[in-house]
This record gives sequence, structure tokens and C-alpha cells, in this order.
Amino acid sequence: MRRFAMWLALVVVLVLGVLFAMGNSGRFVSINLGLFTLSRVPVTFVAFGGMVVGMGVVLAAGLNADLKVRRLLRERQERDSLAERSARRTYDEHGQGDMRLE
Repeated sequence: MRRFAMWLALVVVLVLGVLFAMGNSGRFVSINLGLFTLSRVPVTFVAFGGMVVGMGVVLAAGLNADLKVRRLLRERQERDSLAERSARRTYDEHGQGDMRLE
């Protein structure tokens, strides 16, 4: 059922995209980018280009957050490992680490 819902959602998004492109096929806009101006750019390109740029921004922000979380986890793991080694060393120094049944 979950796989069917995924495919259905994909088909709905594709159909909406095609309908948007068909509905705005004859419309053009001018885009002023500061240094130069693009004239007669189809609205469809502007909309889908904005979507792609937005996805790139979200990807960059997500990578930044992911790298920060990974760094924090690595630091925590190193701190816990150091504490564990220290506790083990203390345990061994008191002669309790080498208890053998003879």
C-alpha cells in the first residue's frame, strides 16, 4: 500500500507540472539579474528554475546541518571513549582487573 501511495504521489506531481507548463506555455517574462536582463523567458522555465535553485539551497543547508551533527557526535564519542579508558585504567590499578579463578 505504501509503494502504491508513493507512485500515486509521483504521478500527481508530474501531472500538475505538465498542466502548469501547458497552461503557461505562451507567457514570457523579463528577468533583471542586476548585471544583465534576460527578456522573453518562458514562465515555465522561471518556475522550474526557482524550484531547482530552492532544492539546491535546501541541500546546502541540510549538508551544513548534517556535518555539524556528525562533528558533535564524533566529539561525544571521543569524550566517552576517553572516560571509558580512564575508568578501565583506574579499575586495573586497584588490582581488580586481573581476578582469575585458580
